Amino acid sequence: MASQAARRGGVMRPPSSGVRAAAARSPAASFLLAAAAVAALVGGFYFWLVVSSFRLPDSGDAGCRPDGEGSWAVGMFYGSSPLALRPIELEGRSNGNSSAWPVANPVLTCATATEAGYPSNFVADPFLYIEGDTLFLFFETKTTTSMQGDIGVARSFDQGATWEFLGIALDEAWHLSYPFVFKYENEIYMMPEGNKKKELRLYRAIKFPLEWTLEKVLVNKPLIDASLIQFEGYWWLFASDFTRHGVEKNAELEIWYSNSPLGPWTEHKQNPIYKSDKSLGARNGGRLFVFEGSLYRPGQDCSGTYGRRVKLYKVEKLSKEEYKEVPVNLGIDEPKKGRNAWNGMRFHHMDAQRLASGAWIAVMDGDRVPSGDSTRRSLIGYIAFLLASALVIFVGFMKGAITCYIPSSLWVPLTRRTELPRIFSVHRFNQKVRRYSTSISRYISAAKTKLGEKTWSNMLFFCVVALFTIVNVCIAVHFLYGGNGAEEAYTYQGQHSQFTMVTMTYEARLWNLKVFIEHYSRCESVREIVVVWNKGNPPSSDAFDSTVPVRIRVEEINSLNNRFRVDPLIKTRAVFELDDDIMMTCTDLEKGFRVWREHPERMAGFYPRMIDGNPLQYRNERYARGKNGYNLILTGAAFMDSEFAFKTYWSEKAREGRDYVHKNFNCEDLLMNFLYANASSTRTVEYVHPAWAIDTSKLSSVAISRDTQKHYDIRTDCLAKFSSIYGPLPQKWEFGMREDHWDK
Repeated sequence: MASQAARRGGVMRPPSSGVRAAAARSPAASFLLAAAAVAALVGGFYFWLVVSSFRLPDSGDAGCRPDGEGSWAVGMFYGSSPLALRPIELEGRSNGNSSAWPVANPVLTCATATEAGYPSNFVADPFLYIEGDTLFLFFETKTTTSMQGDIGVARSFDQGATWEFLGIALDEAWHLSYPFVFKYENEIYMMPEGNKKKELRLYRAIKFPLEWTLEKVLVNKPLIDASLIQFEGYWWLFASDFTRHGVEKNAELEIWYSNSPLGPWTEHKQNPIYKSDKSLGARNGGRLFVFEGSLYRPGQDCSGTYGRRVKLYKVEKLSKEEYKEVPVNLGIDEPKKGRNAWNGMRFHHMDAQRLASGAWIAVMDGDRVPSGDSTRRSLIGYIAFLLASALVIFVGFMKGAITCYIPSSLWVPLTRRTELPRIFSVHRFNQKVRRYSTSISRYISAAKTKLGEKTWSNMLFFCVVALFTIVNVCIAVHFLYGGNGAEEAYTYQGQHSQFTMVTMTYEARLWNLKVFIEHYSRCESVREIVVVWNKGNPPSSDAFDSTVPVRIRVEEINSLNNRFRVDPLIKTRAVFELDDDIMMTCTDLEKGFRVWREHPERMAGFYPRMIDGNPLQYRNERYARGKNGYNLILTGAAFMDSEFAFKTYWSEKAREGRDYVHKNFNCEDLLMNFLYANASSTRTVEYVHPAWAIDTSKLSSVAISRDTQKHYDIRTDCLAKFSSIYGPLPQKWEFGMREDHWDK
């Protein structure tokens, strides 16, 4: 075959060159595939461990989608003074129809408008109009159809605990917001911001609250967030004009005055009052109000991000020639839960008004993400993905280069000898190429030799590159698939609520408790954490890193019955009993709370068991899975109605069971299940599948039940005892019966 090639005048290539070329491709391709597979596995694991805990928007929802302007919502506040307001959840207002004991902020969200048939991404800039015992709330709602702000309106008959979305009060061809509503000479007016129209318009209600007509243009300037107040004989207009020369956006304030809110308006001599420094609260943050004879103005601190917080100013001088204000304490506790709080990142608007009773009521908007967050998260995610891809390709190329064979014929095309001298210029060009290729080959060979050495430095190099790749994969997954990065609470019947966490521990498990409290206090619906201290010297409440109150309840005797002791200081109906050695995501807690609120007469928990057999035998969750059902929920991680559960547990009929629990130091959760079953002929337990849960007792030597078989034997005896006293447990309920699949 070789002689035939020579006779045809061709140049014979080494027969093994094709094999070597294929071999050169194989390591690189194999490494690329392996690296991609590892990155995918790491990304999937990270998604399961961390990102799955974030609440993601439902792709079927028409509203409440990620929006660059934020995810604003509205909350209610009450107090005897506008300088000492408290959120609705601290006022004890309840709604049994939504199992909200108590109702918690936010009371109005994008879901309120969306579920009423007006898809919205957020609601903001709330203004109250009070008519007797009825509250009307006007606000900006960013509709998903036009992606611009319209003015929505809602109504409440119970002082703001529940709201009915009535519809869109005002819709123009341009963006509308900041619907300042007021009454003047028996007419109701609205002065919304519409600066895209480059004028400040006044509308009058012709059929309140949904029909309005243009009354007049007050000022031919693109004024932003304009507020009116009648004070000391004049009407004063506070607003911002960011088109004024030499002013910084969100840092300008100007004042106008008139004898009537209908105008004409005259500019204040000191205009602009502010023109720089966005942190000073120049831009209005809601309605001005008078308290004890003094005028107060809420403004927006826009440092760091738009609408970072409301700042309150007391006006000391206001005349046609002078204006002076000084900052005062807003009187509202700032949120501490970050993105897990509805107003954790921003709250930029407040409308406080005095009721006929003399008490004060206020609405405030808030956001759990900073301005532009969705765009920023997408950008970071895509950049991380590109970096991870580039690193995989780079390492694959380097690995392939180590074993790659490059024949000299690749650099210069081989031709017949008779053709080489045919064209002199081509010959000279080939010589230059050969000379340069020889130099390049020498450098490549040196690099291959260096990289091919199995040294610690080479291994470290590739490990570092692999680590950076994995980090970038995790970052990409986190920012592209992690929603807004918050573990949000779920609503039921359009309302939020709160629960109290109760855990039982003692001195030897203090390290567990500190981690426990630091983590769970950040969950949005947690109102308070009660620590049942069974033994040893109790710590101070100040010893914990907590965003909610921590109460140490010291018990006189060391008994498992203390977990369910009646506690009149608990302010919520819902109690979440959780062992101090169980760690799970806040989102799973919020799911469990939502399930409990659907049926507050049941226990809702995360650890199912199937109790059956003759005699009854205690088995683990694997047995329940094999039976595809459960009839008992461990109360070491379960929601229950504190009023019913605790009183029932400490009733006279439960005395014999309590004595047995105290004697054996076990089975308090089994007793609670029997008591529930004895008190009802319907379903008593509900299971919620957690994304993941970690039992930290495996990391310590102080677990109560380290001998599993002995623990199970004791619990089997408990089943026999309790069934003889309180009757049988119900038949099983199958897994996967919920439409949301939270019980699979």
